[in-house]
Amino acid sequence: MAESRTPPEVDRAAASRKAVAARRARASLKRDIATRVVTPQEVLRRATADAASPAGTMRVPDFLTAIPAIGESKRDRILDHLGISPVKRLGGLGVRQRAALSQWLDARLPEPEPRPQRSRLVVLAGPTAVGKGTVAAHIKAHHPEILLSVSATTRPPRPGEVEGEHYFFVDDAEFDRMIAAGELLEHATVHNAHRYGTPRAPIEKALADGRTVLLEIDLQGARQVRGAAPDATLVFLLPPSWDELVHRLVGRGTEDAEERARRLRTARTELASQGEFDFHVVNADVAAAAARIAVLAG
Repeated sequence: MAESRTPPEVDRAAASRKAVAARRARASLKRDIATRVVTPQEVLRRATADAASPAGTMRVPDFLTAIPAIGESKRDRILDHLGISPVKRLGGLGVRQRAALSQWLDARLPEPEPRPQRSRLVVLAGPTAVGKGTVAAHIKAHHPEILLSVSATTRPPRPGEVEGEHYFFVDDAEFDRMIAAGELLEHATVHNAHRYGTPRAPIEKALADGRTVLLEIDLQGARQVRGAAPDATLVFLLPPSWDELVHRLVGRGTEDAEERARRLRTARTELASQGEFDFHVVNADVAAAAARIAVLAG
């Protein structure tokens, strides 16, 4: 009779750590689906490409309930309608099951399609702490063909910020005057505190000269620009994950706990608006994100 062998303690410990890491990765991915950092279609594409990935090893019921507004009863009806067993993992779906799930997602949660007619006016927006300013600064430094618009703001300068280079720092009276005179392409109050706006004249001149102009603004401003210039190209900057967005906001150290909590609530709302944008770019690497935006702006 063959002797039963118990795996060495070190192997069991390593396997346990690996299993814990896999569960954490799937939990993080489910948060990303729930907070709309990633679309369900993108998760399905990742699962199809790599069945051993966090997406591929996620059970279909967990995937469905991670999608906002889908509870357990609705999940069960969807599984029954699609003919998918509740024990199935995304990476283990058959061709027909995967196609059925993909069609169901596209019908109920369609991904945005880029508009064919676009101008050289490019708007970069995204949730708080995603790194819009850092990516925009990299574009300014490495893509001189793109003009980075300088906004006006009523907030005080942060350490290292230079007047006319990072922002035009103005008081409330001057900001009111600019609005009344029609000198701002868009303006908004951000985080219920300070006001930001984009001076119109420099943008119009640059566009008339055939240059590409990049506006790094918030969601409110992006919507105003789309209303004023419907052919503008809107790019939404995403964090690699919700956990990374939280880490960046906390690590920045410029806000207290109450302000961080408020900004995270705002970030959830902002992420839910990404479907209004023409393109999505993930800011996992600043240089790569900047290069991708430069291509989209070209």
